[in-house]
Amino acid sequence: MLGINVACEDVIDVDLSESEPKLVIEASINLLEDGTSVASVILTRTAPFFDQVIPPVTDASVKITDESGIVYPFLYSENGIYQGNLIPQPQITYSLEVIDNGEIYTASAQLVSVPTLEFVEQNDEGGFSGEEIELKVYFTDPGDEANYYFFEGLSARGDVRDTFNDEFFNGNLIFGFYYVEDLNQGDDVVFNLYGVDTQFYNFMYVLLQQSTDQSGGPFETQPATVRGNIINETRPDNFPLGYFRISEMSTLTYTVE
Repeated sequence: MLGINVACEDVIDVDLSESEPKLVIEASINLLEDGTSVASVILTRTAPFFDQVIPPVTDASVKITDESGIVYPFLYSENGIYQGNLIPQPQITYSLEVIDNGEIYTASAQLVSVPTLEFVEQNDEGGFSGEEIELKVYFTDPGDEANYYFFEGLSARGDVRDTFNDEFFNGNLIFGFYYVEDLNQGDDVVFNLYGVDTQFYNFMYVLLQQSTDQSGGPFETQPATVRGNIINETRPDNFPLGYFRISEMSTLTYTVE
């Protein structure tokens, strides 16, 4: 006799409570080493857990005003990106204003300087196997002041982002560390170093800790709310996610040997 075991499965509906979508503001003004800048404000909304698409905001009003009253409008481009023409100056306060759905969001920031990335050190005996390529990119930290940094290592093999400060390395040579699996000879790695303030350092540190096990970028849906420096002037309890940051930026491109 042939015995057949039939397993029955019950369909369970999981009721995921959905909160009101929040505005996400990624406002970054980066002063490049050649004196030009990249100035953009990216506006999106949070989405339900299982949604695959992050909704862009396409019809907001975005501007930045300096402390002397000069207004820099940011115009919509695509994919929630608003672009402006602003070259930030030291010791000048810039105020961001975003108007969306009748609500006004504001923040202020100043330019934070950064040292120049100097050279890359390659180790061909890294990783768990002792046969992987590891890279360290070095820069000299300014002495007699507290400095905070946001670091990126970007390549087709994978991206690494980190934050660190000079608490134990003030005035010395510091490195940003880059390691991803399958990095090979001939691969190009772009290193970016940004000067940031204490508040952004703390904000991004927590955000990156939460993003460790996620495949998306740091502004994907997070397990807990991380609040930045942008407030809702119209309805304070409806605070946005994201941050307004103005940084000097040093870039170095390295080809793996």
